[in-house]
Amino acid sequence: MQLSPSHEAQVVIDRLNRFMDEFVYPAEPVYQAQLEANGPRSHEVPAIIEELKVEARAQGLWNLFLPALSGLTHLDYAHVAEITGRSPYIAPEALNCSAPSTGNMEILHMFGTPEQQERWLEPLMAGRIRSGFSMTEPDVASSDARNISTSIVRDGDEYVINGRKWWTTGAADPRCEILILMGKTDPEAAAHRQQSMILVPIDTPGVEVVRSLPIFGYHDQQGHAEIVFTDVRVSAGNMLSGEGEGFAIAQARLGPGRIHHAMRCIGMAERGLEMMAKRVMQREVFGGPLSDQGIIQTWIAESRLEIEQARLLVLKAAWMIDEVGAKGAAIEIAAVKIIGPRTARSVLNRAIQAFGGMGVTDDTPIARMWASARILGIADGPDEVHLRSVARQELRKYR
Repeated sequence: MQLSPSHEAQVVIDRLNRFMDEFVYPAEPVYQAQLEANGPRSHEVPAIIEELKVEARAQGLWNLFLPALSGLTHLDYAHVAEITGRSPYIAPEALNCSAPSTGNMEILHMFGTPEQQERWLEPLMAGRIRSGFSMTEPDVASSDARNISTSIVRDGDEYVINGRKWWTTGAADPRCEILILMGKTDPEAAAHRQQSMILVPIDTPGVEVVRSLPIFGYHDQQGHAEIVFTDVRVSAGNMLSGEGEGFAIAQARLGPGRIHHAMRCIGMAERGLEMMAKRVMQREVFGGPLSDQGIIQTWIAESRLEIEQARLLVLKAAWMIDEVGAKGAAIEIAAVKIIGPRTARSVLNRAIQAFGGMGVTDDTPIARMWASARILGIADGPDEVHLRSVARQELRKYR
């Protein structure tokens, strides 16, 4: 099992590290200032983001997440994603590699018709528009896809959509033009054939963005929208792949995407450990630096151990996707969905404690990164669902 990046990927990694040092890290205070200038709940895009996108594209750091275009393997991209995770609110979008549009572009690339790809995939790949993914519903336990209740009913040459979604990340962004919605086309079909995915332009009559939901009080720029769909009519040509294919599409979308999230979490953890180490060497207590305290050294050591273990597991999962596909790597994907965010939360929690009062403020990115890592224990399926999957596979060995 070879977990190192390819030669081609190493060239990209070296270029990306320079880009982070020269452009991304210096842009972080600018980004924060522009967010604040726009207002606490504004979803306007800070101007610095578009400037970074121009520079990233000029350097060939663009759409790296899609192997068919970038030439990188999933393993290669896992190394890239870790680096972008060190600045999770800027770097992924600067490279046009941020969720949920990455997953939506993967769907359109794999399942879209030529017409759908021309209309939506091309502008998404160019970074001209953004998108949202509408699956989760407030009225049912959406971790079980069979519970999805939004209806998609055929009416002649159109489908009529009715339902209520929330946590549609990206839908509050003024650049968002298209939603991929999961709903039921046939409630009487077999459990895994009831759901379908369909393209819904966000400006379609009957689509109402009700509000954007905060995460522990943080309002992300792209928003996490609650949306009501009332008698929304779209062309039958907007159906993705065909009726009943929603569950299969979801599995194809979520596999690689979970690797992306997990590796970005390793990057967040590394950034947290770096900031913690520098902080404890600068602060003095009881006659010496904090770094001399045994408990602090334990925090540093435990953080390094957790990061190294998590990184190896995520790289193994990415390698397996390349070797046997997402289906063959299902257990590893489920495992890293849990381990990546868990590691980030653990390390960032120690960093918060090491920073003391500053650790819970916006004076550093640590608190916000912790909040992001915490929601990932719920997003894309809660940890408990993935633990269940791993346990079932493990028990099957002994039956």
